[in-house]
Amino acid sequence: MSSTPERVVLATEDDPLTLEHGRRLDHVEATYETWGELAPARDNVVFIAHALTGDAHAAGPGGWWENLIGPGRAIDTDRFHVVCPNLLGGCRGTTGPSSPDPATGAPYGLDFPLLTVRDLVAVHRRLLRHLGVDRLHAAIGGSLGGMQVLQWAIDDPAAIERAVVVAASSRLSAQNIAFSAVARDAILRDPDFHDGRYAERGVRPDRGLAVARRMAHITYVSEESLEAKFGRERLADGPPRHGTDFQVEAYLDHQASVFLERFDALSYLYLTRVMDYFDPFADPAAAARAGSGGTRFLVVSFDTDWRFPTAHSRRIHEHLAAAGTPSEHVELRSPWGHDSFLLQPAGYHDLVGAFLSR
Repeated sequence: MSSTPERVVLATEDDPLTLEHGRRLDHVEATYETWGELAPARDNVVFIAHALTGDAHAAGPGGWWENLIGPGRAIDTDRFHVVCPNLLGGCRGTTGPSSPDPATGAPYGLDFPLLTVRDLVAVHRRLLRHLGVDRLHAAIGGSLGGMQVLQWAIDDPAAIERAVVVAASSRLSAQNIAFSAVARDAILRDPDFHDGRYAERGVRPDRGLAVARRMAHITYVSEESLEAKFGRERLADGPPRHGTDFQVEAYLDHQASVFLERFDALSYLYLTRVMDYFDPFADPAAAARAGSGGTRFLVVSFDTDWRFPTAHSRRIHEHLAAAGTPSEHVELRSPWGHDSFLLQPAGYHDLVGAFLSR
């Protein structure tokens, strides 16, 4: 099962994208992929909202959610037409801070406006209008993707029939914000950052981005999984030394290396900041509005996730349920921490598949 990325212009000078904080973008392009046949009634669409460092290639060979999406899988492409775009602010084909500023022709850099989750969703909604889809059979996302699904149900209650919010948060904790602050600081302090104008100098702040990725990746896994996989094993016997010596260190080096090949430091700055300010239930009417169009929620958490622990998912469910919005929360056992939403813990895919069939 394969898909060819498509690109569409979703905002122009005549129809700009006005952002939540008042800035506007006169040119927005989005890259997206699709799998499965669209039903004549256009009522079998499942929308995938990706997480912080994801992209439009969710399914097919090399897809980051290939284990969940495909023929006969939980998101069954023999039944559903699946759509996944790269989000606004990203670096995988959709307009972001490394895109050319129409006013100058040079990359936006730090002149790109700060975004909110509502802004990300606004682009998704424009994409659906372009595709001629009025209502989604389901929208599903993990981590930042789940935040987008929640915000979408609040902003456009009639758009989503089933909302699946996995390993997400409706309000980051001080610890969450602190981790992202250190990651951003590593990028900003890299001598090759050049106030965000590094592309014009032909360099990249790879040292800072690599530090950010190493640290963030630790929060995506669990102590249990790291201990089981690496323990205190070293690469070679011998006396203590500086540099990479333990297998877990080599693992983090590898994670940083492959990340640098596919991601941009500016997008990392912008999208982590998006999550810091997300707090939809600060609006007392938000939870009721999310269910006012008939959306049903499945909220999923994992017991070893310490980036967004189960308490974060429980908070989403409790706000929704208290407002009368249909919501079910399930905590699943998994050894893999936050990254469990990308993997196959026992019962997870069956739970999602059953919910999409109800």
